[in-house]
Amino acid sequence: CDALEWVKSSGGGQIVEPDGSISINNAKAAAALELAATWPGSISPEGVLAYQEEEARGVWQTGNAVFMRNWPYAYGLGNSDDSAVKGLFGVTTLPTGQGHDTSAATLGGWNVAVSKYGDNQEAAIDLAMYLAGAEAQKTRSIIASNLPTIVSLYEDADIAREQPIIPQWKDVFLQAVPRPSAPTREKYNEVSTLFFSAVHSVISGNAKAADALADLEDDLDDLLN
Repeated sequence: CDALEWVKSSGGGQIVEPDGSISINNAKAAAALELAATWPGSISPEGVLAYQEEEARGVWQTGNAVFMRNWPYAYGLGNSDDSAVKGLFGVTTLPTGQGHDTSAATLGGWNVAVSKYGDNQEAAIDLAMYLAGAEAQKTRSIIASNLPTIVSLYEDADIAREQPIIPQWKDVFLQAVPRPSAPTREKYNEVSTLFFSAVHSVISGNAKAADALADLEDDLDDLLN
């Protein structure tokens, strides 16, 4: 997710575009990854390559990091009564790459669906529709600072009072970049693995971005075409 944001916010595309074209092998994407490779050991801890969301939140919420990139749920936890940083932090949009004026946050994947193989289809569909509705989304926004998918909820007074972050996030939501799951369909997991492996090789200092992305393009072409 982070690497997709770096690339997209630098004008480097979104790995595989909605029309199925492979776009990752370009100079802006390479520049974004080369910049990110300078962060571990300088503005990020040495061990950051092994972090997932909760490891990052643990370091930050105990007051041992200035910045953190995370999902919106961390906002509510950061302001919980037992948080060392309660009331001491703010949230802003992601930075952009040089010469690019629009940042892009990765669109999350909290989808609700009903398996066609499940029993009690009617009840399951009713539940899915309820969970996707305004009432349930509003509750999750207030309790867990989850961003709603219903645009009008970004202007809801109750949500704004309990989670001031959310009204600010309407433009972020509208400009979010999806993972390339739609154009790659059943091969998305393999695409994701190829991408994060290439990125890791650059961030860990084992490859140059231009070389890694050229190899990635070849691997994606073999997989998808």
